[in-house]
Amino acid sequence: MTGALIAALSTAGAIWLWTGPDQATTRLTRLLRSDNLPPQWKSLPKLLKAPNSTPARRAEAWRQASIELCQSLSAELSAGRTPSESLVRAMTAVDFPEPDLLRPVLAAARDGGDVSAALRTAAPQQGGEGLRQLAACWEVGTTVGAGMATLIDRAAQTLRAAQAHRQDVAAQLAGPRTTARMLAALPVLGILMAAALNMNPLHFLFGSLPGLMCLIAGVALDVCGLWWTNTMSNQVQP
Repeated sequence: MTGALIAALSTAGAIWLWTGPDQATTRLTRLLRSDNLPPQWKSLPKLLKAPNSTPARRAEAWRQASIELCQSLSAELSAGRTPSESLVRAMTAVDFPEPDLLRPVLAAARDGGDVSAALRTAAPQQGGEGLRQLAACWEVGTTVGAGMATLIDRAAQTLRAAQAHRQDVAAQLAGPRTTARMLAALPVLGILMAAALNMNPLHFLFGSLPGLMCLIAGVALDVCGLWWTNTMSNQVQP
């Protein structure tokens, strides 16, 4: 009986550890956004996210890399370098999630090709908003003759503001999402605790009609609760 209780408590601790890191990682990323931190500290969120790469995290990495690219490109242009040379130098200084996708952009910048078209083609569907904005700035700067450094600097400010807003929303949603996961896992913990007290919950759930009806209703309500929480979260943060 004591061993079963220990197993139940261990299961509860494992569930808490499994559902908790998202909020912690999100808040850590916000703290490490300061420009005064050393480079090895800024790379810590990437190390935390690497083993559990998801489309959402890859999109976030692309957004962050796009901001860094715009900032570096604006600095290179302000230093008096040509747009093509500035883009090559800026791209080689940024750590992109998938650098192979940007090889056509480098080739276009070095050979005098259509850089804006190459940027739009290389921009991923999720997280490529910054590259598409940079392509628009590049096209306006080269065709109309507007100050490209000013355009790209304004684009970087817009991307930083959008990034800060997304991280703020993600931090606010991390608590409700974690709570929903915990509540969804509580029935399993209840079954383990009942088994530890020799109440034979599995025999009741699977061996009788009322128990089977309770099991079906509980699973249905659990799934509906998770679906509803996920739907409301996606409405706030698509």
